[in-house]
Amino acid sequence: MIAALPMYDRPEAQAANDAFWQAIRARLGRGPETLDRTRGLQEVWCAGDLLLSQTCNLPWRLGLQGRAQLVGCPDYGLDDCPPGYYNSVLVARRDDPRDLVSLLAARVVINQGHSQSGYGALWALAAARGATPNITAESGGHIASARMVARGEVDLACIDAHSLRGIRAFDPDAAELRAVATTAASPATPYITGPREDPAGIRAAMRAALGDLPPATRATLGLRDVVEMPTAAILSLPTPPAR
Repeated sequence: MIAALPMYDRPEAQAANDAFWQAIRARLGRGPETLDRTRGLQEVWCAGDLLLSQTCNLPWRLGLQGRAQLVGCPDYGLDDCPPGYYNSVLVARRDDPRDLVSLLAARVVINQGHSQSGYGALWALAAARGATPNITAESGGHIASARMVARGEVDLACIDAHSLRGIRAFDPDAAELRAVATTAASPATPYITGPREDPAGIRAAMRAALGDLPPATRATLGLRDVVEMPTAAILSLPTPPAR
């Protein structure tokens, strides 16, 4: 049986994620003793014995909905987002005065080609403005993308708003960034479970577990609730060109 919470598991948040899992496990009365940090994302997400993980809504649209079940979406209390939704912030260097259209035509970095917040949302925003982002690099993660912009290696990145909170809290390079634009809101990084599990029961355990955590742990997680989300809300989003 596998449990993993990889989406926002930066070093400064790992203790809070571990505490959250222990509270969930106590509420469920079962599950692995610790979160798995050894397996790759696809291996975790597609495991037949998956109990709990967190993915991105673009991989869900690209096929995970046939191999896992949707538990719900996190409510991070983000500005201009309904509960269970998130958005992304396009960032450039603080000393770069160019507007969004100019930056989209410059050097754009994405975190991964299967990321809604780092690629899908960027592509949709650009398309709405009649532009195509000039993607010149793929960093592997939001933190790396932000650092590449701050250091002048690229000109524009699209960072999910919850990740950007962590970057601003913990990364000195964040002082070199400025927000250029914000994308439309979409269902936030979904929690998923395996095909033989009870999503409603796991969602109830997660919500109860949040109430069991001390305030400092909840503040580190930035998590207000786990919201039931219709699959259609995720599947209705436009899918960007494959990379």
